[in-house]
Amino acid sequence: MFSAKDKKQIENRGSEFNTVTGQIEKFKTGFPYLQIIDAATVGNGIIRLNENDLEKVVTLYEEKVKHGTRPLKFIPASGAASRMFKGLYEALELFGKSASEEEVLSSNKGAKQYIDGFEKFAFTAKLKSIIENSGNELTVKNKIDFLLSEKGLNYGSLPKGLLKFHKYKEGERTPFEEHLVEGALYAKDNSGKSPLLFTVSPEHQAGFEKLLEEVKERYEEELEVIFEVGFSQQKPSTDTIAVDMNNEPFRENDGSLLFRPAGHGALIENLNDLNADIIFIKNIDNVVPDRLKKTTIDFKKALAGVLLKTQETLFFYQKELNEKHHVALDSAFLAAAAGFLENTLNTKPETSQYYTEKEDLYHYLIEKYNRPLRVCGMVKNEGEPGGGPFWARNSDGTVSLQVVESSQIDPKSVQQQTMAKHATHFNPVDLVCAVKNYKGEKFNLTGFTDPATGFISKKSKDGKELKAQELPGLWNGAMSNWNTLFLEVPVETFNPVKTVNDLLREQHLV
Repeated sequence: MFSAKDKKQIENRGSEFNTVTGQIEKFKTGFPYLQIIDAATVGNGIIRLNENDLEKVVTLYEEKVKHGTRPLKFIPASGAASRMFKGLYEALELFGKSASEEEVLSSNKGAKQYIDGFEKFAFTAKLKSIIENSGNELTVKNKIDFLLSEKGLNYGSLPKGLLKFHKYKEGERTPFEEHLVEGALYAKDNSGKSPLLFTVSPEHQAGFEKLLEEVKERYEEELEVIFEVGFSQQKPSTDTIAVDMNNEPFRENDGSLLFRPAGHGALIENLNDLNADIIFIKNIDNVVPDRLKKTTIDFKKALAGVLLKTQETLFFYQKELNEKHHVALDSAFLAAAAGFLENTLNTKPETSQYYTEKEDLYHYLIEKYNRPLRVCGMVKNEGEPGGGPFWARNSDGTVSLQVVESSQIDPKSVQQQTMAKHATHFNPVDLVCAVKNYKGEKFNLTGFTDPATGFISKKSKDGKELKAQELPGLWNGAMSNWNTLFLEVPVETFNPVKTVNDLLREQHLV
């Protein structure tokens, strides 16, 4: 299947040959569905804070930062904005077929909404200036074409992070800038530094660096902060091999193997490179203007406070288990550690541990306590249930909290689908991570993934069909073996921009 030349190509990419052959095998066998046991709900896996508890955990986080806890923000920002403009591209196709403005707007709701709200967008003033300065009129076609193409704003080829989202009296802001502001408000250490790491595509890094250079000094002065901004790219070694429809390696026209980016699950490698006490993770497009930021700030601090409060007890048990042999630990201690693992860290054993041999229980606890910790925000589901917080069975027989995508649930199982419909919350990608043990040593995060999770999709290249493979999502399979808590956060903290017209929602208008 693989020639010496192929093996050299794999080696030069930094990939492991056994990993690539394993990917080929997964194309043949497929990925198993995750067995969900129950939907996580408030009181059954999801924590709900009252006002008093919220204030306490926010204060705890702020005090910990004052005394040296170092936060960092991690923002996946490589997503292309092109998907935001699907409806507008379809409108341009109609114009290309000689359709009139009236015909386009009557048949394309997205384009009509865009045109009706045109004056409200943060990018409108600049777009109008470009159109008029080029000697063109402000027609419907030009308002779309100049937005997307190189002759205008070129938004169809930019990442979301560089688009103008919000309009203020003093100017417009991109999501990149909104994340800088957020970082200053909840991820600043006791020396006034706010570290942020954006994962970006190689072709767009220069654009982010240019924008940072333009705005950094102004925001630092306004917010009394020192930004430490870094950029990283998804590592080529995490790309997965593509196959043809017969599960044979797909080959380029020159005979070389084709590798494709493996999805955001590959970002666990980038996360693994970071050194901080706690790491906030949030998607690039989930931002709001300043007038709505308070709730977001409060609950970001709350997530971190819950994590740090839990970590205090976790570290106590971790230290005792790691530094004392099971002979020196009495049954009462082991029972208390098992109870905390099950009832607070949400990992339930396959069978009752009441009669478990002391040494077996000790080794089980050692394994489960020596893991990274995360607290994930969950938003109440006010629409159709889908992927979100569930209790799920792991490969070792234990049951724990997992963030589960709908595609991971067996569509043919009536029982599993019925359980999925009972979900009360969904995953907004709003989490805080602790990646060190009680000694301050970093965990190797790649050792806590579930390689049995993933996705296979059909694509094409040069007119030929192929199958592609994605690694498990960053907050799904890539973190499946972490100790996990879920915390309910208000729906006001979730304001993603999936289409350009989402920017016309009240939450994004200043």
